[in-house]
Amino acid sequence: MNPPRASRPSLRRRLLAFLAIPMAVLLLLDALLSYGVALTYADRVHDRDLVDDALTLAKLLGSEPGSRLTQQARFLLEYDPDGRDYFSVASSRYGLLAGDGRLQGSLPASASGAAPTLYDTRLDGHGLRAAAVRVAAAHDPGESLTITVAETLHDRHEQAREILLLAIAMQTLLIACVLSLVWFGVGRGLRVLDPLTARLAARSHELTPIDGTDVPQEIRPLTRTIDALFGRLRDMLALHDRFIADAAHQLRTPLAGLSLQVDRALADSPTAAMTEALEHIRQLTRRAARTSSQLLALTRAQTAPLDDVEPQRLDLAKLVPEAVAQRVHEAIRAGVDLGYQGPAQPLYILGEAAGVQDLLDNLIDNAMHYAGRGAIVTVHLRQRGDGGISLAVEDNGPGVPAELLPRLSERFFQVAGNSQGGSGLGLAIVQRIAERHRAEVVYRRGERRGLRVDVHFPPMPPAVAQLG
Repeated sequence: MNPPRASRPSLRRRLLAFLAIPMAVLLLLDALLSYGVALTYADRVHDRDLVDDALTLAKLLGSEPGSRLTQQARFLLEYDPDGRDYFSVASSRYGLLAGDGRLQGSLPASASGAAPTLYDTRLDGHGLRAAAVRVAAAHDPGESLTITVAETLHDRHEQAREILLLAIAMQTLLIACVLSLVWFGVGRGLRVLDPLTARLAARSHELTPIDGTDVPQEIRPLTRTIDALFGRLRDMLALHDRFIADAAHQLRTPLAGLSLQVDRALADSPTAAMTEALEHIRQLTRRAARTSSQLLALTRAQTAPLDDVEPQRLDLAKLVPEAVAQRVHEAIRAGVDLGYQGPAQPLYILGEAAGVQDLLDNLIDNAMHYAGRGAIVTVHLRQRGDGGISLAVEDNGPGVPAELLPRLSERFFQVAGNSQGGSGLGLAIVQRIAERHRAEVVYRRGERRGLRVDVHFPPMPPAVAQLG
């Protein structure tokens, strides 16, 4: 029993898995890197804003000691809807003028008129980023003002997360597109195996090498291994066929001698019991001789395919009626009405005359043997719509149950309950000869209850058909 399709290993799924896992790891690393870059960018933007705020506040300061901050500056500094901003304005002479004095404790020393200083500090359990600038008071050169502006890191991280989400969305879409392209590319790439698959499917029982110039380099070790296996199988089958041929050939001589001795014993006027025994031996001898002959025919039919021999252009409309005519006298002796139906115009196939003759003889033998005395056997020949030729042999015998029809081409298979003894090789020979000719054998119930065997020969190649 074959495993379900979904549970079978898939080269495409395996390649995608090998790509998806590293890409997921890369996406995670890229997300961390993107967050770090985004946070660095947000820090620079916010630091620049802090410096601008500190410098702007320094310009807005008033010149009188009692009103160091204008109303506009005080409003801008004290307006904080989120509660994340801090400031302080301190005088070197008057101390804290406005804001949160706790920022002064962490203020680094800086010279008056120097560029704003950026530093990190903590307040109320929050990490802060602060910018401090020291300027000289306009009304008193000996007095200096220190302006400090600070903010929490929340906005920086929030902005970095927004940038990260945008980056992840774009990178995830990019990876999905890459995986889709990989899926499509793997599917297109695996199509290079289609010629090899078609070549294997078309070979049927052939064991010729499958390696060729169209085989991808990556799977050549597999094709070479298959070719080596085919080679070993060919050697084993050749040894098997030689054994059958030798055994059948060696049996013919003693069987012929045994038949001759039976004829001599019957000529000497034996007793009735001995005559019955000798007649039985004669029948068994004939059956054994026919079986050995059919084994030889089967061995010939299982040899190299028709491509390895020189095929001929055969006119079945001429060959088949002649072959049927040669069997008429035998059919009359067997009490069988043997007939032929076919067109008068030529019907050509590309094949081997001896093989087609053996095929037809075995079909007629099978029909006459199993239909029995008084049966009607008809050989049909016609041209199909696709240009192929169909050869059929039909009888009105007892027929074969529908469930046993697929087994008729098996060697030594006989329908149970059939009183007519046979070797069970006739239709197996027909099947092998049909395969050599690229033909299809179909078994079905005949119009008159019996068995009908159709052999569908393929159309002739156009180059050969044009030869006329």
